[in-house]
Amino acid sequence: MHPIHDVDALLLLAIGLASKRRPAEPLEIVAAIDLIQGNIPAEAKLSEAIARLAVHGLIGEVDGRCLLTADAQKMIETLPRKAEPDAQLFALRGALAAYTPAGECAAIDITPETLRAAMLAHRASAESGAKNLLVPKPKPVEPTTRPGQRQRKPLPARRRKD
Repeated sequence: MHPIHDVDALLLLAIGLASKRRPAEPLEIVAAIDLIQGNIPAEAKLSEAIARLAVHGLIGEVDGRCLLTADAQKMIETLPRKAEPDAQLFALRGALAAYTPAGECAAIDITPETLRAAMLAHRASAESGAKNLLVPKPKPVEPTTRPGQRQRKPLPARRRKD
């Protein structure tokens, strides 16, 4: 698949994250992109990337929702699990570079206006104080000890009786 854009790998990873149990809506995709990268690309770039990935057979559509195809699912499964998102995006870009599509598929047409509405809804939900379920759990700063385990003093040395 040539050329590969940064948005392609980001979008593929976001759809993989957002469509765990069912196909992802544009709002869920935007929330996943915000979680992975922290900033969301322009609507036109996202719309072009969705169409490009669909033509190459990596994304499918069900009732206006996006899901990964079997080839894209294999790419996501080979990513390192505990790596940071930047490392996952780098590995996914390499997998996209090595990918050769079997044939052309139908393009998915999600308009920039739909994506713009999803971005505005995501920003509104972020400002409302509602909890984003895609946010990872915060990592502890210091390693915690197991509960119930406390430091014990060593036993004193035995004295000899003379």
